[in-house]
Amino acid sequence: MLYWAAVFLIIAIIAAVFGFGGIASTAASVAQILFFVFLILFVISVVAGLFRGRRPPI
Repeated sequence: MLYWAAVFLIIAIIAAVFGFGGIASTAASVAQILFFVFLILFVISVVAGLFRGRRPPI
């Protein structure tokens, strides 16, 4: 998912350089949504790991 956020960010930057405002804002919005989805899933997995309480073998 982070890959797609980076792809849309690059598309937004390229579109902004060429001056395509609608395309740049759409790609940036998609990249922002994907980033926040990734961030929420990461936080959920960290919290679930803490509640699980098992430590990896040393």
